Amino acid sequence: MLDVFLDALIDTLKVLPFLIIIYIVIELIEHKTEVIGSKNRLNGKLGPLIGAATGLIPQCGFSVMASRLYESGFIGLGTLIAIFISTSDEAFIIMLSEGDGMTMLYTIVIKVFLGILFGYLLNAIVKKEDNMEVTTVVDYKQKVREKKFEYTSCGRAHNESNLVKLYVVNPLLHSLKISAYILLVNLVFGYLIYFVGEDAISAFLEKSVWAQPFITSLVGLIPNCASSVVITETYLVGGIRFGSMIAGLCSNAGLGLVVLIKNTKRWKRNLVIVALLYFIGALMGMVINLIEILLF
Repeated sequence: MLDVFLDALIDTLKVLPFLIIIYIVIELIEHKTEVIGSKNRLNGKLGPLIGAATGLIPQCGFSVMASRLYESGFIGLGTLIAIFISTSDEAFIIMLSEGDGMTMLYTIVIKVFLGILFGYLLNAIVKKEDNMEVTTVVDYKQKVREKKFEYTSCGRAHNESNLVKLYVVNPLLHSLKISAYILLVNLVFGYLIYFVGEDAISAFLEKSVWAQPFITSLVGLIPNCASSVVITETYLVGGIRFGSMIAGLCSNAGLGLVVLIKNTKRWKRNLVIVALLYFIGALMGMVINLIEILLF
């Protein structure tokens, strides 16, 4: 049993340096970026296309901003869903840190395609929406400047006047947090294999292949980076199929859902958005699993 723990710990420690480097790079690239600009473009015909592209940036910062813009009436439902579908929180960081570039590439292509597809479809169906204006983009940007904070890719405000905290402490804390989730997943699967047996687990997963997308899509709705880490890491260790991972990552909008849910007066609208994310993820996961079974 000690060997299982040591193996999980070693595998996690191997990933940690790469996570730290990736988070430092993200801070360098994004802490100067105004993620709430280009509202006119996002509200136009290119909205779902641009939204699906921006949603690929690691962590859930853009999904948070998208929710704020949607509440203020600056973007439509299709653009919001496009961003939510393409958002992957920590998934790409995990894939990159573990050297699985091909899985990351396939996931990017599929999620962008699905974001654009359902984004334009929903914009065509829902022509006009009466969103409650919570705040304007101009007011929000002014508040950010006054406090000297910027919303980065993690969806939280970082104090950019403290460079050590911005480029050292924050990346280190993010990396340790994600490493803890990775260690937990590795331990769970390590002990599961140890006590149950690899053959029994493989047989169960084969039998539950059609139920997997519905389960992972539900897990993806959890507004926490842990959900994307668990889904991605479970796939990487062979626990679920590729389509099941896509299902969970499509419904994984991170903290963006929290922003919408806070508006309790629009609970019916919020319920529809959550249901859309869930069923889009589960349906596409089943389709991809079917294609994978037929081709491979």
